[in-house]
Amino acid sequence: MDGKNNLKETLIYEKNNVVNGGIYHRLQIDFAYNSNHIEDSRLTHDQTRHIYEMQTVGDGSATINDIFETVNHFRCFYKILDTIDRVLTEDYIKNIHNMLKTGTMIGGSDYALIGDYKKRPNFAGSAPTTAPEDVPAEMAKLISEYENKQNKDLCDIIDFHVGFERIHPFYDGSGRVGRLIMFKECLRLGIMPFLIADTQKEEYYTGLSEWKKGDKSGRLLDLCVNMQADMCELLKKYKIDY
Repeated sequence: MDGKNNLKETLIYEKNNVVNGGIYHRLQIDFAYNSNHIEDSRLTHDQTRHIYEMQTVGDGSATINDIFETVNHFRCFYKILDTIDRVLTEDYIKNIHNMLKTGTMIGGSDYALIGDYKKRPNFAGSAPTTAPEDVPAEMAKLISEYENKQNKDLCDIIDFHVGFERIHPFYDGSGRVGRLIMFKECLRLGIMPFLIADTQKEEYYTGLSEWKKGDKSGRLLDLCVNMQADMCELLKKYKIDY
């Protein structure tokens, strides 16, 4: 599904001109809500919208981290639009993580690092991930292999995303950073971007575990293509060509 359209230009224009009620406004809220809910945030969609629109949450049911990470996700989305055409590097990805986690209560320890790779082993669900001492080399390899590919397509982006999530380079926040990078790369490469909906969480996790490098079929690809179709329907409502 081709994304060679004016979506990128519209998003950048609306961001730079603080347009309310447009596609940028809508995607900021939907992206932050769904991506954070995949990681078990308790903020409702309305609370997420209130944080974006009025910088308030209202009823006190959310945690401090939920609120910080939602505000920070808005900033990350802003950042990836400012840097759409930038190639991926370790420093760029670490900067996105730093932006996402700044102000949260995981910082300040010798292992819960913000803006740097993990120092202790972790799991993605029940699956083991790359050992901390191997993360720098594995990340460098993943990025190099990806950036050296010619004529990258959706499957290449998914390959990178799966590789990133299996490494799980950060103590916390790898999933959200990975999904932000996936959205950015779709825009950079002229591919229809998409959001993984919270309602598709289990399908998404199963797809990540089943994916084989270079797959041209399977559960995860089907999910991403379906989410692209949802994005197409949303763009129609905003009369954005695609």
